[in-house]
Amino acid sequence: METIHKNDFIEIEFTGLANGEIFDTTNKEEAKQIGLDADVKPMIICVGNQMLLKGLDEDLGGKEIGKKYSVHLTPDKAFGKRNPQMIKTIPLRVFKEKNMNPFPGMTIQLDNYIAKILSVSGGRIIVDFNNPLAGKELDYNFKITRKVEDVKEKINSLMDFFLRMRFDFEIDENNKKILFQKSEIKPFIEMFKDKFKAMTGFEFEVREEVEKKEENKEADDVKKKEEKSEDKK
Repeated sequence: METIHKNDFIEIEFTGLANGEIFDTTNKEEAKQIGLDADVKPMIICVGNQMLLKGLDEDLGGKEIGKKYSVHLTPDKAFGKRNPQMIKTIPLRVFKEKNMNPFPGMTIQLDNYIAKILSVSGGRIIVDFNNPLAGKELDYNFKITRKVEDVKEKINSLMDFFLRMRFDFEIDENNKKILFQKSEIKPFIEMFKDKFKAMTGFEFEVREEVEKKEENKEADDVKKKEEKSEDKK
């Protein structure tokens, strides 16, 4: 039976539990139980590249396709330990300005962070910005359903995870290049191209850059021919 190694692309099904209760899953029926409305389906990830929790990612090496597994994660291999510095005291007026009426146990989004109200006392609100699962031991049940070999499927999975959007691209198998059409993706390519090459074995480029390189090469070739002609004279 084929086993899994670092940088393999795989499709994986999993269910995460905290104290026996499901908090995350790729199973549609289990997702309904916890009120997940998103498009729940198995994930395609590249093993060993932090696309899953550290402990789960590390446990994938050597596993067989199609076999069910379980792994227990300590906080340092999951969402980390609780950080006392992430508990803040915020004036009540901040909430009033946002038309919010805070109460203990309330979950809020503040400055792009998810936080929990711990206490309300006069004009002071104590807020916990720690991840709700920080400091907790977790259990994962998982199964690797298949190894992904299709290059297009691999690239789409990377865009889904790292960019949260998709761009059109062409696959140049001969030169081992992934060519994108739109310049909007250029900043992302600059940021991730080395990482993506290590994961896929392909260079990532924007087509306008490729065309520019080809034009420069043609210009250099013409210049060299002209210089040779001048030398012969």
